Amino acid sequence: MYKKLVVVMSILLFISCNEVPTNTINVEDIQQLNSAIEGAKPGDEIVLANGIWKDVQIKFIGKGTKEQPIILRAETAGKVFIEGISNLEFGGEYLEVSGLYFRNGHTPTKNVIAFRISPDQVANNCRVTNCVILDFNQLQRDNDDLWVQFFGKHNQLDHCYIAGKTNGGPTVRVDLKGNQSIRNYHQIVNNHFGPRPRKGGARGETIQLGSSFTSMSPSNTVIANNLFEECNGEVEVISSKTNFNEIKNNVFYMSEGSVVTRHGNYCVIDGNYFIGDGKNENIGGIRIINTGHSIVNNYFYNLIGENFRSPLAVMNGIPKSPLNRYNQVTDIIVAYNTYVNCKSPWQFGVGTNIAQKDVLPLSEIRSARPLRSVVANNVIYNKVGDTEPIIEHDKADGVLFKSNIINNQGVAFKDEERITPSSFELTQVADYIFLPIGISNEIEPYNGYGFEAISEDLFGNSRANSNSIGATIQTEAKDPSILDKKKYGASWYSNEKPAYEAVTFEVTNATDLTAKLTEARAGDIISLSEGQFVVSKSLVINKSITIQSSSNKKAEIVFEGANNTPLFELNPYGILTFKNVVLSGNGTQQAFASLKENMSNHFGLFVSGCEISNFNYVLKAYKQTFAEEISFTNSAISNCENGIELSEETNDKGDYNVEYLTIDNCRFINVKSNIVDYYRGGYDESTIGGNLLVSNSTFENCGAKEVTNILLNTRGIVNVAIENNVFKNNRVKLVALLWGAKNNSHSNNKVQNSGKILVEENLKMKLMY
Repeated sequence: MYKKLVVVMSILLFISCNEVPTNTINVEDIQQLNSAIEGAKPGDEIVLANGIWKDVQIKFIGKGTKEQPIILRAETAGKVFIEGISNLEFGGEYLEVSGLYFRNGHTPTKNVIAFRISPDQVANNCRVTNCVILDFNQLQRDNDDLWVQFFGKHNQLDHCYIAGKTNGGPTVRVDLKGNQSIRNYHQIVNNHFGPRPRKGGARGETIQLGSSFTSMSPSNTVIANNLFEECNGEVEVISSKTNFNEIKNNVFYMSEGSVVTRHGNYCVIDGNYFIGDGKNENIGGIRIINTGHSIVNNYFYNLIGENFRSPLAVMNGIPKSPLNRYNQVTDIIVAYNTYVNCKSPWQFGVGTNIAQKDVLPLSEIRSARPLRSVVANNVIYNKVGDTEPIIEHDKADGVLFKSNIINNQGVAFKDEERITPSSFELTQVADYIFLPIGISNEIEPYNGYGFEAISEDLFGNSRANSNSIGATIQTEAKDPSILDKKKYGASWYSNEKPAYEAVTFEVTNATDLTAKLTEARAGDIISLSEGQFVVSKSLVINKSITIQSSSNKKAEIVFEGANNTPLFELNPYGILTFKNVVLSGNGTQQAFASLKENMSNHFGLFVSGCEISNFNYVLKAYKQTFAEEISFTNSAISNCENGIELSEETNDKGDYNVEYLTIDNCRFINVKSNIVDYYRGGYDESTIGGNLLVSNSTFENCGAKEVTNILLNTRGIVNVAIENNVFKNNRVKLVALLWGAKNNSHSNNKVQNSGKILVEENLKMKLMY
């Protein structure tokens, strides 16, 4: 009996020693929250009441322990809404936040969530989990901030959904300023980074690890098991700028950018998926700068980008480069990767700019080629043969190629010493995932220095006993479900939206037009009856909406509003599709214009089959505004003082007002100035750089007051095509001045009494660095 009692007491003692006592503190407002935080002890759980918490600046300070963290959580995950001018800052040890939803607001500081209170009071061993940050943007695009900023050591961001950042600044940044934040071992894991819209300028990374001036410091940050979906902010989805980081087992899905070792050394990029659509040239892979990186076990599918956005871009460096520019690539390993239907997947000497030496200082010339690097044990499969699987923008003579194979469908290419032709086939494992079969005995894997460290394949299988080239060993593979969104992000949130069936509102008068615009939901249609609509006040467009004539006979909108006001005021989220309508003004107003300020999100405009006359501006986009797309098709524009004005981003930092501008089958008659004025200044390579297509259109008697003497101003825009147009009797010196070194072209245009189209190979632009 005594022995039994001892055993029972021992068990009870063991249980009691391992229990983690908790003290739940319920709070309903910021005062109660601050009081609870001030008195919090290890093991306490502070519970925020469900509802809207507006204009709250939370300073979460405390000292928990590993066994007994201090927890701050939502009463119900996803039902505590942080809104208005709000943020969250950590200071202390073993603190955890979960279940919060940041929306409808912006931070009053430079970060929404910061792992520090001050430079001297940082967070260590703290965690943010199961939270959402959505569209929490500053009112002005150039007001940069960070949505999550890491300081301290051993902090973690996991199982969160973060999307919709439109203002400047990386979404997430790890900072290393100060010894308290070096060798930090932060974890960014199991998150869903949802769509980040194109920004139209630099400073749009999704994750940035360090900065140029801490780039020689060790960070040891891990980014793993995340989904990056349509992260399109700029050319760098992840920008690694410190040493010893690991980017592993992530999925990059339709993201217009790349994983980039921008500064710093010894980054491991292992077991990631890069999924494109075979159409969008802006979807990238991995771009390499600096020393000692290991790029292994990655899978690339349907990527057709070039240069900075190619599947593998190995850059030239600047000799004796300063910290904030491009260091030479040396001592890298690119091994055991698989490329399926990728155009020219390996590109070397990317960024070489020796041809621009006349307009760039010597300190900007990228002439240092990669050295002491190995590309080995990789597999390339092309459904359609590629004549250039390797592109050398500059010589890749410092790169050793070993045991690489390609099925190029018998199409000849010039690099057979570097890649061996083969006839292997693929087997489909899942959507987007096709793996080679029948290659295990075809070629022996190269065993280079350090290759023994590559011990597993893409799926985590051991390479020890059955190794083969490519991202996966030759074994039966199961669907890894890489796009199952339940695996990533907050458990309570999904960005999948149910299908919506648009409602059509029939409108017969101007009063009803204003009312229905307010009533309509995003995606609805306003159908105008025949006749005239006299509008005296701007119509606000703050959602996706279509306005169109109800019959073949076009409705007419006559605008009698005040001078310098727009008929259609394009607000944040305002995307207007405008079809088969006649617009007229009194010569002093704007047909379409963005807000002058507080454009916290993008607008868009699609005009087709319309007649527009007697306006001061057809379209006026103000500074710090951005549209992903603007198009004018099958329309006539006449007797206007100004045309399409997209030129207020004159800070020459690479910013511009629209990503894609299309003018097709239109007629411009007697538009006096700024017929098309589309501007991007500064030598910036972080973005797509703007796209202009002017085709099948007529320009007649335009440019009478154009001070630049250029009809179509495209200064600094990277992609310009002017084709199949007629230019007649336009009083200008030049129809266009194109940038030969970029993707600017013209063809099949008829020019009569309108100057000429001039191509200048290297335009002089302002340096940004």
